Amino acid sequence: MDDITLRQSILDKLEFEPSVDAANIGVTADNGIVTLTGHVSTCAEKEAAERVAKRMKGIRGIAQEIEVRFFGARKTDNDDIARRVVKMLDWNVSIPKEAVQVRVRKGVVTLTGKVEWQYQKNAAADAVRDLAGVVSVSNLVEVAPRVSAADVKKRIENALERNAELEAKAIHVDVSGGKVTLKGRVKTWSERYTAERAAWSAPGVTTLDDQLSIG
Repeated sequence: MDDITLRQSILDKLEFEPSVDAANIGVTADNGIVTLTGHVSTCAEKEAAERVAKRMKGIRGIAQEIEVRFFGARKTDNDDIARRVVKMLDWNVSIPKEAVQVRVRKGVVTLTGKVEWQYQKNAAADAVRDLAGVVSVSNLVEVAPRVSAADVKKRIENALERNAELEAKAIHVDVSGGKVTLKGRVKTWSERYTAERAAWSAPGVTTLDDQLSIG
């Protein structure tokens, strides 16, 4: 896919994405490297726009330069953001009580602490992205491994085999401690993203090294 077609395809996808207001988002493409520019009103919109772009075939890399701008109400104080973030974490049944700590500086929310599962770490960030005043979320929560490397490897391989989108035999899984390395080949960025999700679904995974090639 040439750069002009790639750029227009991403713009079209953004227009039809319900979670994104694409009116103020710009897209450029140069040899498959896509740059997203402009501004949106929430951190969640910014991340959704990047996900839309990543799903397009032909992308070799993404530069994320979208800004989060707040309209109407005055800028929210950091202490108020922190209180609301803590409340959202406490209300979320997926997140163990008091397992996640919060720091807010200039609207940037940093999450720390330890949980047992990757979905709990993801849930912590998902719970706060849409809050007013949040510019970005830095999710530094650790996933504490509770299972053996062999068990993690088997669970990931089973997850890959269950997914109809993937040719599981073309993907090799290595596990060392909490680090998972994926090697082999997939056909599209979408398949690569699906393989990554399968890897993160296993308990105890703390780091993912995706060495999958596309093509």
